[in-house]
Amino acid sequence: MSRRKLSMPAALRSAVFLLALGALASPVRAAETEAAAPARPQVAADGLSVIDSAARLVWARCVEGMQWDGKGCVGEAQLMSHAQAVAAAAQRSKAEGQAWRLPRVNELRRLVDRRARPVGPNPQLYPGALRDWHWSGTASVPTGSVNPYAYGNVMQGRTQESGSSESFVTGWAVHLGNGESRSDVAKGTRLAVRLVRGL
Repeated sequence: MSRRKLSMPAALRSAVFLLALGALASPVRAAETEAAAPARPQVAADGLSVIDSAARLVWARCVEGMQWDGKGCVGEAQLMSHAQAVAAAAQRSKAEGQAWRLPRVNELRRLVDRRARPVGPNPQLYPGALRDWHWSGTASVPTGSVNPYAYGNVMQGRTQESGSSESFVTGWAVHLGNGESRSDVAKGTRLAVRLVRGL
């Protein structure tokens, strides 16, 4: 009895090899995808804050003036001038022993969930969130960014020299209903305040 050698066509051998390789690689790819996916913000165990581990931030769950009652944010949002907002952050930091501060523009914009209807902060994380302007702690626009030849700057009297002085009378704010930010909000304007601290 003669033994015949069974031969597999080269194309079929390649296909089997690729399938085997794919089966071996798929758990690795799945693990890499899970590891690469950013952690979603989570409510802290006490319900008072939201932890964003991807950004290494802890957010106050309620805006200043409102308190967490175990089910939602109750009370009335306190609208503040920029100076009052900075003072509120300092007062809360002293009372709680945590470094609370006004969030930067890019941090506030992270709160805007564009998939939510209506667009704004996630209502499960931030119940009763105001979809309105909030103060930011972003300092000022670099004076080099003021174009003295731009028509709008000329009409408003902005020059490179006046650009730095504007930061004393205007500040940055972010609208949490659409993510828009502005740097020309008069610091005496009364806006909502949501504080943040490092994780």
